[in-house]
Amino acid sequence: MNIVVLVKQVPDTWSERKLTDADHTLDRESADAVLDEINERAVEEALLLQEAHGGEVTVIAMGPDRATDAIRKALSMGADKAIHVSDEALHGSDVLATAKVLAKAIGTVENVDLVIAGNEATDGRAGAVPAIVAELLGLPQVTQLRKVTVEGSTIKGERETDEGVAFLEASLPAVVSVTEKINEPRYPSFKGIMAAKKKPVSTLTVADLGIDASEVGLSGAYTQVLEAAPKPPRSAGQRVEDGGDGGAKIAEFLVGQKLI
Repeated sequence: MNIVVLVKQVPDTWSERKLTDADHTLDRESADAVLDEINERAVEEALLLQEAHGGEVTVIAMGPDRATDAIRKALSMGADKAIHVSDEALHGSDVLATAKVLAKAIGTVENVDLVIAGNEATDGRAGAVPAIVAELLGLPQVTQLRKVTVEGSTIKGERETDEGVAFLEASLPAVVSVTEKINEPRYPSFKGIMAAKKKPVSTLTVADLGIDASEVGLSGAYTQVLEAAPKPPRSAGQRVEDGGDGGAKIAEFLVGQKLI
């Protein structure tokens, strides 16, 4: 199987995250950057399928120069090669533009049988890119999966919902997205880390993909943040002294807050 995994470098959730003052886009330089955790699970699932069925795993990432660190993490886990789409024109791209770029990048890989992505990134959390990519590529989509199996030319998956578990299947080639319940990603070995340094990484621009720069970035975005302000600090709480009527005072407070 030839598998493509879509990965993204995101700000570490333990870092302070903020928007830039200039255009209110994510300030990537202000926080530590890591390979998104759900993408690690997507890479792991691709490697498990490769171990079972053979083939090659290609990682595709769209992002600035520092995104190479996330790419190398995926390669050190065991992926075979990578494509890095990096271009200043991509700054501020929305979900639709991102999906378009990724779909074009996938098109540069020959004989793709399966595209795997995380269900959502921890920074944007739109949760729509895999579905849009599938639509642009004209491929069936099987999303939000907690389990994936491949039987011949059919991919099967389990999607857990509040109502129960849905069992889905589609013909290959297809696009799937996985949740945090799919697996536990492996830790890169020292051998894997050293081998990743020699694995091929192709860098592409929007021009290489045949995309006009006006279609991506802030100029091509359908939405834009016009203003942002930090979250206001918490106000001081109200202390209740219990002189035998503490319960009544608490009830009055909750009524005043329209909580009861």
